[in-house]
Amino acid sequence: MTTNESIIQVRDLRTSFFTDQGEVKAVDGVTFDVPKGKTLGIVGESGSGKSITSLSILRLIQNPGKVVGGEMIFKGEDLLKKSEAKMRKIRGNEISMIFQEPMTSLNPVYTVGEQIGEAFRIHEGLGKKKAIERSIEMLKLVGIPSPEQRVHQYPHELSGGMRQRVMIAMALACNPELLIADEPTTALDVTIQAQILELMKDLQDRLGMSIIMITHDLGVVAETCDYVAVMYCGKVVEYASIRELFKNPRHPYTVGLLNSLPRHDIDLDGEELSVIKGSVPSPADMPKGCRFAPRCPFASDICRERLPELEEDENGNQIRCWIYSDEWDGDPEVNVYEERTS
Repeated sequence: MTTNESIIQVRDLRTSFFTDQGEVKAVDGVTFDVPKGKTLGIVGESGSGKSITSLSILRLIQNPGKVVGGEMIFKGEDLLKKSEAKMRKIRGNEISMIFQEPMTSLNPVYTVGEQIGEAFRIHEGLGKKKAIERSIEMLKLVGIPSPEQRVHQYPHELSGGMRQRVMIAMALACNPELLIADEPTTALDVTIQAQILELMKDLQDRLGMSIIMITHDLGVVAETCDYVAVMYCGKVVEYASIRELFKNPRHPYTVGLLNSLPRHDIDLDGEELSVIKGSVPSPADMPKGCRFAPRCPFASDICRERLPELEEDENGNQIRCWIYSDEWDGDPEVNVYEERTS
């Protein structure tokens, strides 16, 4: 962890939803750093808590949900201790977010110029004319052709790729120091996905912002991220540099995700894609011990009885797994990485 060089340090973040069935721990003790000017990828299956983590950072969790504990130190101050008025000044200004599904995130009754310009009017006090001028500049920045025309169009008049670029323009309007991108390439064609990812990398280089990339796509992670936090059932199970994660994955769940990636040398007539057996448990009915134990091919007695802690190694990488503990009661010769390469 690079605390002194991080734009935000999330410590033991816990977000729960209070239902008729009781408390559901959607995010349960998440810890990670986002280094300045770098990209942290948060990956995992649907239901792992990725999006809830991002919404918690912006304090956008609504009833029956609530952030119940932890710290989110942004520029030296805990976001959880700030008033709602101060958070409104931070959202869209210092921390911005690109939400999933631009067609549903953009308001269909306002032009894209009006929606981009809202950030300038709220945070910089610009008038309508000046805000439209700045909106045109933002559309140019994200590579939308004929921005003087597009700024007066409505979302339904734009293609999916253009709508996503509008979302990026909105998020970057006030030059935020931290950008949260929640599945920014969902439902886009592969070629458009590549363009959006390349655009974000280019803008990061030019503007120097930090990015949290929320995704389930390890291909996107490989293309864009410097560090990766792998989440499962509301917890981080592995945190590593992008190079270490792909070169030497240590958690069985990470290995399972990597094994699920299609390979260029696969025998299309015979060999099948690897899958992680079983399914993600319900947040309302978590296993007693390690939450991945029911699906893990290496699980032993201690895995089913006790939840392992997130431990840091000599390289600053983190792992939540009993296999690497002195208390491990399974096969001492087990090698998770060899399982992946076999």
